[in-house]
Amino acid sequence: MLWKGRRQSQNVEDRRGGGGGGGGPFGRPGGGGMRIPIGRGAGGGGISTIVILVVLFFALRACGIDPLAMLGDGGQQVPGGGGQLTEQKSTPASDEMGQFVSTILAETEDVWSGIFKAEGLTYQEPSLVLFSGGIASACGYASSAAGPFYCPGDRKVYLDTAFFDQLARQFDASGDFAEAYVIAHEVGHHVQNLIGVLPKFNQMRQQMSQVEANQMSTRVELQADCFAGVWGHYTAQKGILERGDLEEALNAAAQIGDDTLQRRTQGYVVPESFNHGTSDQRQRWFAAGFKSGKLSDCDTFNNPI
Repeated sequence: MLWKGRRQSQNVEDRRGGGGGGGGPFGRPGGGGMRIPIGRGAGGGGISTIVILVVLFFALRACGIDPLAMLGDGGQQVPGGGGQLTEQKSTPASDEMGQFVSTILAETEDVWSGIFKAEGLTYQEPSLVLFSGGIASACGYASSAAGPFYCPGDRKVYLDTAFFDQLARQFDASGDFAEAYVIAHEVGHHVQNLIGVLPKFNQMRQQMSQVEANQMSTRVELQADCFAGVWGHYTAQKGILERGDLEEALNAAAQIGDDTLQRRTQGYVVPESFNHGTSDQRQRWFAAGFKSGKLSDCDTFNNPI
């Protein structure tokens, strides 16, 4: 991936070297991350409710109404969250990994700003917090073992870049575009937060059984994978992807599928516990977004997954 020399985002907070809280391996401590689940009947037509919400979002914007303004801070309260946090001072990242993360975040800003602008909306950029060990967020405290996550409570992506080493060594998923996929997936959750999907899911899952919540979470996660693919589609158009980059992302998606992870860690799978999607599902939904670049092809709530 030809990322060096490109614009870097000013929305990266480097808190590495200090303790804090947050967390979720491709996961989340109450927000959205690369680890989530879903299936049928999320209690009282839950999936159809989210479908209607997404359709309503795009219908309102077509009428010149800004749904983001109507949502206000609707995504700020997260079940089990940590409440208000004292703002922590941070500095921009200066090392190569920090510069890489800043560049990828900038690329997501450019793509999603363009998509939102085409619809007459203004994209609200998230912040990305680099940390090591553990971090405190509006979603609570988490250690780096939890993995990358997005917290809707403060609209920030949290990332311990040591996860990239784990991705390469433990999951056999190395490569800069594999790492970029991780970031783009978490930003995909931010987009879901802006259009109302995450707030609705966080509200609904309080009345769901664990199996129902897992099923719904899977659809949420697969849509974030598809949104990451949409970002990849437009990034490829810039001519900065190299041969093998797409394969890196698809391999990463396969290596962190629920079925693959369970076989690796316990030797068998428990489908009802899946909450992020199988390897095949994660690859297919990322590829769908990458192929078309259309959000309409990321409807994981109204289509078979």
